[in-house]
Amino acid sequence: MKFEALGTSFVDWTGDGLAIGVFEDQVELSGDLATLDGKLSGMLSELINEAEFKGKANSSLFSRVMGGQFKKLIVLGLGKTSDLTSESLRRAAATAAKLARREKCQTLGIHLPTGDIADADAAQAITEGMHLALYKDVRFKSEKKDASHQLTTVQLLGLTDQAAAIAKAEQICQGVFLARELVAAPANYVTPMSMADMAQELAQTYGLELQILEQAECEALGMGAFLGVAMASDMPPKFIHLTYKPAGTPRKKLAIVGKGLTFDSGGYNLKVGASSIEMMKTDMGGAGATFGAAKAIAALKPDVEVHFISAVTENMVSGRGMHPGDILTASNGKTIEINNTDAEGRLTLADALVYADKLGVDGMVDLATLTGACVVALGNDIAGLWSPNDQLADDIVAAAKQSGEKIWRMPMEEKYFDSMKSPLADMKNTGARAGGAISASVFLKQYVKETPWAHIDLAGPVWTDKDNGYNSVGATGYAVRMLVDWVMA
Repeated sequence: MKFEALGTSFVDWTGDGLAIGVFEDQVELSGDLATLDGKLSGMLSELINEAEFKGKANSSLFSRVMGGQFKKLIVLGLGKTSDLTSESLRRAAATAAKLARREKCQTLGIHLPTGDIADADAAQAITEGMHLALYKDVRFKSEKKDASHQLTTVQLLGLTDQAAAIAKAEQICQGVFLARELVAAPANYVTPMSMADMAQELAQTYGLELQILEQAECEALGMGAFLGVAMASDMPPKFIHLTYKPAGTPRKKLAIVGKGLTFDSGGYNLKVGASSIEMMKTDMGGAGATFGAAKAIAALKPDVEVHFISAVTENMVSGRGMHPGDILTASNGKTIEINNTDAEGRLTLADALVYADKLGVDGMVDLATLTGACVVALGNDIAGLWSPNDQLADDIVAAAKQSGEKIWRMPMEEKYFDSMKSPLADMKNTGARAGGAISASVFLKQYVKETPWAHIDLAGPVWTDKDNGYNSVGATGYAVRMLVDWVMA
C-alpha cells in the first residue's frame, strides 16, 4: 500500500473513495465542504441530515456516489474541535481504512482537518491508523483471500512534503506487526530457539549487536531465578540481549526488558478453570513489545543507545521442574521461596533486571503480562505503570499520550512487601491476594539497585477479543509505539 501527501484539495480529488472529516460543532457545511456539497448536487448535506449525523468522535457515514469524480464517500466524525488530538486522527483514519476495504476501494483520498496539530504529526497519525487497521495475520490460513481488490494507494489531501512522517509511521507499524505476530503465534511456532533466531535476523538486517546467553552462561552469572523456571522445559532457555547503537555519541542510554515466557502452563500450580491456559502463548507479550520496538528503533536510527533484553523460556511441568517450596537464588544473591510456580514471570524478570541494571544506562523499563490482578484493577484496555522515579514515570505517561496507548500510574506501596517475607529465604515470590499487581512491582524492585526503573503490566491490552478500532480480534502490539516515543523523546 502506497501513501503520499498531496496539496490537492479534496474538492478537486478524483479516485475510488473519498474520506472527509467533520467536527461535531461544524456539521453545518461551509467553505470547501459546502463547495463539495454543491458539486454533488446537495448529496452531502442530504446524507448528513437523513442520518442525523452529529460529527461525534468515532462515528461515520458511507454512501455511493453516482456520476461524480469519485465513486464512494466516507464521512468521519471527529468530535469537538477543542478535543482534537493525534489519536482522534489516528482513529478516524482507521475507520476510513476499514470502510474503504469493505467497499473495495483501491484508491482512497483522505482529508482530516488538523487544527493545531503539526502537519508531520498529522501525517504520521493518519498513516499509522490506516496501517494498524488494515493489518491481517493470515500466516496460518491454508487459503489466502484474493488481494486484487485491496486498497493500494492512499493520498493524504491538504498535506505536502510529508514523506519522512509517512516513512516514520510505516517503520513504527512494522515493529507493531512483529509484536503482533510474535504474541499471536502459538507455542509450537514461537519457542526460545525461534525467538533467538528472530533476534539474530534483526541483528543481521539492521546491524545491531547481539549476545545470546546459553544455559551454561546463565549458570555462570548465577541466574538461578530464571533457570529455576526453565528447568521443566525440554527446550533450552535463551537470554537475549540485542543492542542498537547510533553512529555518533548517544544522547542517552536506555534499556527495555520484556518478559519472554513462550508458554506458561503454571508449572505445578497448573492453570485450570478460568485461567485460560490455551491463551498462555501470549505470556511473552512483554518480549513481543520489546523486539517490536527494537525493529522500529533500528529502522528509525535515533541518537539514543538502546538495549533490548529478554530471558526467554517456557514454564512447564516435569520431574525436573521447580516445586512449590523450593528456594532459588537470583543473580544478585537474593533468595526466593517459591510459594506459587505460576508466579514465574517475576522470577525471569528478576535476573533480567539485575543484568540490565549493570549496563550503566540512564533509565530502563520492563514490560510483562505479569498479573491478572492488573486486569481486575484496570480492565482490558489499560496497562499499569509502577515506578519509584517520578520523572521516568512522567516521561512514559507522556509517550503513551503521544502514541494513543492507555496507561495508568499505580502506587508502589512498600509495606506490601511484608506479605512476601519468608521465614526461610529473603522473600517469597508472591504475597497477599489483595493488591497483587502492586506487590509484584515491589518484588521486582528488589532487583534494581542503581538505575531509574519503571514496570509496565500489560496483561490487559496485549490482546483483544473484540474490535478495538485497530484490531478485530487478536494480538494488539501494545506498547511498541509508546516505547518508540519514549526512546525518541
